[in-house]
This record gives sequence, structure tokens and C-alpha cells, in this order.
Amino acid sequence: MSTLRTIAAAALIPATLAVGLLASSQAAFAQANCDWYANTALQQQKINVDRKCGLKGESWSFARSSHIAWCLGVSPDQWKRQAQFRDQELAKCQAGATR
Repeated sequence: MSTLRTIAAAALIPATLAVGLLASSQAAFAQANCDWYANTALQQQKINVDRKCGLKGESWSFARSSHIAWCLGVSPDQWKRQAQFRDQELAKCQAGATR
């Protein structure tokens, strides 16, 4: 019986390691995505300020850590929509400035 337990325990070690590696790589992937998101948000905020668009709110700040924290707490669809929303708002501002 002891041998069976040892074999069973040994069989679980690779599976446990694989789960740990998967979780670690998923966290790294999420962090990389949120780094991109935060960098994009900062670039968009710079455009907002440079063009004097006057866009305000939590989405419009230079607080990189806030953008990353928000991104890590939402689905990729949500942070992608938010980046697209800021692009649309900046496009409206640009269109208004060229009229």
C-alpha cells in the first residue's frame, strides 16, 4: 500500500508543476497586456492634454499604476473596449478641432 501511495504522489508532482507553470505564464501574459494597456492610456492622455480636448475622469490620467491595477481586475474585452473608447473620444476631439 505504501508503494502505491508513493507512486501516486510521484505522478502528481509533474501535474502540480504544470499547473503552477501555467498559472505563472498566464500571470505574465496578463501583466504584459496590462503594461501595453497602461502605456496606451498614457499616450492617449498625452494626446488629450496636447490637443486640449479636456477629457476627464479615471480613464484620463497619467497614473500608470492605476491603469495597470484596473486592467488586471477586468477581462481583456473590457480593457480593449476602454482603449478603443479613448481612441474614439480623441478622434472626435480631432474632428472638432479641424472644423
